[in-house]
Amino acid sequence: MKIFATIRFYWGSFIISFISAAIIIPLLFVIPKYKGRIIHYLNRLMIILIGGKVIKEGIRDPDADMVLMNHQGIIDIVSMECIEHTHMRWVAKKELFDTPWFGNILKRGDMISIDRQSRAGLLRLLKDAKETVETKGRAIAIFPEGTRTDKQKLLSFKAGASMIAKKLKLRVQPVAITGSKLLLNEHNKTAHNSTVKIIYLPAFDVDTAGEDWYKKVADDIQEAIDIEKEKYGRER
Repeated sequence: MKIFATIRFYWGSFIISFISAAIIIPLLFVIPKYKGRIIHYLNRLMIILIGGKVIKEGIRDPDADMVLMNHQGIIDIVSMECIEHTHMRWVAKKELFDTPWFGNILKRGDMISIDRQSRAGLLRLLKDAKETVETKGRAIAIFPEGTRTDKQKLLSFKAGASMIAKKLKLRVQPVAITGSKLLLNEHNKTAHNSTVKIIYLPAFDVDTAGEDWYKKVADDIQEAIDIEKEKYGRER
């Protein structure tokens, strides 16, 4: 019944907010040296407590400089951090850095802020991306759709990720995420038990890929999530 799904949504939202505010943020202040491990372990705890499970398919390329993913909601980030063993540097809009709880996690986790209202935003993003790869040795995690959606069809990819990857000649790995919307749906405020599946698609070097590589990434992710729906009924 929808009433129970709605109750579960608010329970899941509470769990994510509580663990973020009461556990992750204090630990990031106290022992920042282990921020990657802290985020990984506690995101796994979140998934368990809200009745989810995360599985993966494919191989995570350790040499990938940029990870491009489709985006439904907060569970995409929680699920990726749940199974990742590297400390990726997420790109998030500036407004999220200004929020009380998640803003602190983004700041203390040394993530990348992008100001979409500023003309200098892309130049700043390029500078931060270069620092991420060349100095920090971390992969850039980005949602090229630019915003979350509850539709099966991908939104058009924004130009920022393509520009960065070409300018810096990055190695890119596309990732398809399915099942996260069912686990916690921020659009209709419902939640259910769900298995989130992370599909690592083949990585490639942008400077040796064809001119249409960015479109091909979108097509490959779309194909992967459509196959999951057709075979297993698991929507994006």
